Amino acid sequence: MRPERAFFDLQVRFANAAARIANVPPATALLDWTNLYVRFGAGRAFDPAHPVWAAYIHGLVAQATVEEQCAWTWHYLQRCPTHRAAPDIVAAFGCFSYAHDPHGGLRLHFIARVENGVSPLDLRHSRARRSELRRLIQHVYEHESIGAEFDVRGTSWLYHLPAYRRLFPDAYLASAKPVARLRALSLWGQFLDRHGALRVSQAEVLLARLERLERLVHIDDIAQCFPSPALAVRAPIHLFHEYFRE
Repeated sequence: MRPERAFFDLQVRFANAAARIANVPPATALLDWTNLYVRFGAGRAFDPAHPVWAAYIHGLVAQATVEEQCAWTWHYLQRCPTHRAAPDIVAAFGCFSYAHDPHGGLRLHFIARVENGVSPLDLRHSRARRSELRRLIQHVYEHESIGAEFDVRGTSWLYHLPAYRRLFPDAYLASAKPVARLRALSLWGQFLDRHGALRVSQAEVLLARLERLERLVHIDDIAQCFPSPALAVRAPIHLFHEYFRE
């Protein structure tokens, strides 16, 4: 899925508004509170001196208006190594894949692959999604060193959706905690539909809430403007193994 321009315009507009409220330069807000650094393929170190990011900001400051900044952002994106934006995946099974988590265990990822024009989370595809998760867990048991502390971890706004939640063990869902991951697609992804188009109504909610902020006291004030906060979840892998044997 390749996001359309409106998704990037939203982030530029959001960053400019947030920068005014927080009294920080727009470049700071773009780095800390948007997904652009990752989408440009600059990695996840969020180093403002990275050549890809530094060149973007150099061009951005020459733009006089927010509209021109949006146009520059889209233009710049076309020449970026955007293929590097994807996480380092170990193995993939349909819509699900996993990577090694730096804290141990695995990190679960989900890609909304459209099937005959139908959402991958449609009830008609529940059995297929569960099968993919089952195969993923089995693969991990066969190819990874499973210790007592080996957890399945995930972070996404998707854990608010009943259609997504029904795929997972209760104990995994019960661990959910909101996290302010303002740089991650696990938060910004709520503004994209499965075709990469902007969810306009959701975007309007975000900008309206931000507009109502008079001043920024804490980063959580920014995070709470999002319609659905990202939720971090985790559970021992053996619970998944037991869940899919039932």
